[in-house]
Amino acid sequence: MKQRGIRRIKTVQYQTNSPIHRNGFVLEPGNWEEYDPFLMLAEDFFQRGTFDLHPHRGIETVTYVIDGTLEHFDNKFGYGKLEPGDVQWMTAGRGVIHKEDPAPGSTVHSLQLWINLPSSKKMTEPRYQNLKSKDMPVREEEGAIIRVFSGSSKGIQAPTLNHVPVTMIEMLLEPGASVVQDLPGSYNGFIYILEGSGTFGIDQTEGKAGQVLFLSRANDVDKSEIMITTKEKLRILLYAGEPINEPVVAYGPFVMNTKEEIRQAIIDYQTGKFEQ
Repeated sequence: MKQRGIRRIKTVQYQTNSPIHRNGFVLEPGNWEEYDPFLMLAEDFFQRGTFDLHPHRGIETVTYVIDGTLEHFDNKFGYGKLEPGDVQWMTAGRGVIHKEDPAPGSTVHSLQLWINLPSSKKMTEPRYQNLKSKDMPVREEEGAIIRVFSGSSKGIQAPTLNHVPVTMIEMLLEPGASVVQDLPGSYNGFIYILEGSGTFGIDQTEGKAGQVLFLSRANDVDKSEIMITTKEKLRILLYAGEPINEPVVAYGPFVMNTKEEIRQAIIDYQTGKFEQ
């Protein structure tokens, strides 16, 4: 079993976009090859009215609520509500129009990940999965609660449906706890530290809240592991997935393989095909 290390550390920088919206990029858009199959991950602090109805095609969005109450509406599946610790897994596929808005009076702190879809799945039927924290499978060890939103953790498997194989794990670790997370060797992944500090990987790299830790590659083996040991009480999210290795052409909320497909997405949205 190959032990993974940390190949790079980044500290998230925030910017104020309006009186009701501040954000930072955990994964900034544009680094398609390095982050494959992930496209971007935005951390947002926002109030009602920040985001209006908007379309998506060719991707999945995975929204994790850290704080506040987030209301979701789209033209395919209707209305839903997410509380802290809940996840919304939306497959835009061939086209969805949606809006995410904090409940009245609420400020939402969230993470939204964009996962690329392979060319064979770009035009798949849209799908929505509401992953309530209380309903997700949990792996428990001494000083550790590991909630599995997608993929698996030491044999504990999430029921989440995936077009692209993705592991998404939330870890809550007490001081001094040590755990190991298993991953396929081919997966590309990273850890985002929400609270606390600890050491990560074979070289015991130190990490703290607000930092993104990019896992070293393990393409030469079938199976790999990453060791995590806490200093302070730790809350982290681990994301890892199977790279797609296809061309990426992005234009706003549309992510396809060619410029022609982007042009078609714009035409389809303007002519109402996303409503069908």
